[in-house]
Amino acid sequence: MPELRQNFFTKEWVIIATERARRPEDLATRRPAHQTPPFVETCPFCPGHENQTPPEISRHPVNHAEPWEVRVIPNKFAALASDLQPTRSLQHLRRRIEGFGFHEVIVDSPDHSACMALLSDAQVARILTVFKDRYNTLCADHRISHVTIFKNHGSDAGASLQHPHSQIIATPVIPSQVRHRLHEALRHYDEVGECMFCHMVEGEVEDQTRVVIKSEMFVAMEVFASATPFATHVFPLRHMSSFGEITPAEISDLARVLRSLLAKIYVGLGNPDLNFTVRSGPADYMGARHFHWYVSVIPRLTRVAGFELGSGMFINTVLPEAAAEFLRKVATEKAAGAAAG
Repeated sequence: MPELRQNFFTKEWVIIATERARRPEDLATRRPAHQTPPFVETCPFCPGHENQTPPEISRHPVNHAEPWEVRVIPNKFAALASDLQPTRSLQHLRRRIEGFGFHEVIVDSPDHSACMALLSDAQVARILTVFKDRYNTLCADHRISHVTIFKNHGSDAGASLQHPHSQIIATPVIPSQVRHRLHEALRHYDEVGECMFCHMVEGEVEDQTRVVIKSEMFVAMEVFASATPFATHVFPLRHMSSFGEITPAEISDLARVLRSLLAKIYVGLGNPDLNFTVRSGPADYMGARHFHWYVSVIPRLTRVAGFELGSGMFINTVLPEAAAEFLRKVATEKAAGAAAG
């Protein structure tokens, strides 16, 4: 029988359509084999083409005499402009702000063919370190209210270039979806006296049913009311409201967990298009007791249709418990082999 489940964080309802339930493996992407080269002459992100991108913001390593491993550049087609000011105006019911903000691209690797699932743990840790550095730098700008770190992998996920890269957008406003999560988290803290995320994670770790990977410092899990198949969240076990609070040791541990999760999705589901985002508190939320940052990984295995658009309620055809069990069993030697090759 189908059932409705409520998202503990947002209080939104999700339909788990057990009558239409599909085996997790049935959602695997069926793509023809294609060998991607490590260097593409026409790609602006490949080494040697640095003059084809806007001037570099930063790189790792910093020494320009060494080959770069991660680069940060302004987005050539930025959604917002950093040379404006967040001037606000209100005319009748029309509120507007000048299009101020920052839109940056992080080039994950010099290797054109190496998506994050195929990178080494050390390289993923370098990327996460750059994420933190840029996050904290942008948050330090008093005009910035929120910073979003995200990756679009594949055309269905919004990627316009194949070369592995991530993005950061810093805005002068807090998006309404983030504001709603903050409101629910504060309401729970006021009523119960503890972080709702810590509360949920503790219960899920004890239950184990929806846990995919658990390390010393992080846990990757399918949530009870996943809106889409294989939507997986990675939570720090230590309470942190802001991604900017992560320590070097936690970065190394998160790199192992995140790369392993992405490798399981890569192998088990046939390298599907996906998005992941770091869901962190706003720029001034460092140390807040009621919010807890996490990474959300969402494979693009189904499409949003009329019911979802009309109601805001999603239909998930894969039980979260089945998705977790499937991912736990996926061996990632194939991904490791692809990375070595």
